[in-house]
Amino acid sequence: METLANLEAFVRSAEASSFSGAARRLSITPAAVSRNVAMLERNLGIRLFHRSTRKLTLTEAGESFLASIGDSLNHLQGAIDGASQTKGEPVGVLKLSMSLTFAMGYVLPALPDFLARYPGVRPDWHFDSRKVDLIAEGFDAAIGGGFELNPGIVSTTLAPVHVIAVASPGYFAGRRRPTSPADLADHAGILMRSSNSGRIRQWIMRDAQGREERALLNETIVMSDAAPMAQAAIAGLGIALLAVPDVLQHMESGALERILPKWYADAGSISLYYSARVLQPLKTRAFIDFYTEYFRSERLSARFAGSLR
Repeated sequence: METLANLEAFVRSAEASSFSGAARRLSITPAAVSRNVAMLERNLGIRLFHRSTRKLTLTEAGESFLASIGDSLNHLQGAIDGASQTKGEPVGVLKLSMSLTFAMGYVLPALPDFLARYPGVRPDWHFDSRKVDLIAEGFDAAIGGGFELNPGIVSTTLAPVHVIAVASPGYFAGRRRPTSPADLADHAGILMRSSNSGRIRQWIMRDAQGREERALLNETIVMSDAAPMAQAAIAGLGIALLAVPDVLQHMESGALERILPKWYADAGSISLYYSARVLQPLKTRAFIDFYTEYFRSERLSARFAGSLR
């Protein structure tokens, strides 16, 4: 009888059309996936994939075998999850995706308390700003914004994401402070280039009365990540438009101050994304409940709201 590891390596490789894609989902090396598939082929006595340097494609026998498996693998994994939950306590590897900056500021500080409460959970956390495919890549959950709610995925909103203008207190020595977003055109700008589109991010700011103005900073410095942008602003190199979570701790320490305190841009929300399946692993449910309560107790939703500060 074939092992679950061999069958899963085959199915995930077929889904990803590569051993490396399957390896990312299974959290093992591509070499290990290749070995498992080769063992399955040897045991079955058939060739399942056409291999090339570019991608994998199923052979006719491979297509037939994949069709015969159908949803059996998912049902088996669900049964394993269900059996592990009979213990009544969260256990197992918790595979999570989120950005490094957000993790360092707002998730890792509570990790000791989470692990003290759930010692059977082992974090396997990936720090990446890209929007992962939870199901295809085998993640239990993700924290971020702007994920598509594909079939089988749901979300819980944690906090709003408001973009505000910040600068170091020393930047304004000898400079006139802006009183509206239009005035930002007279200042050095630390701008963000989207890693997806390659374009400079543009923002329309609004105030509590609903007025809107475009924020047009000079392209003095352009970067692709919020953390170095904040550091450049702290160094007095210009004004940056950044999400409150990326600069909140710097504002609380006094390294940065908010410019145009009545104005902000709405960038959506920070949410927890996870599978919608009925038989949800206790480890995932424990993480969702713990961090939802943590955000509530730390008042992070209110603290991230640029419209309320």
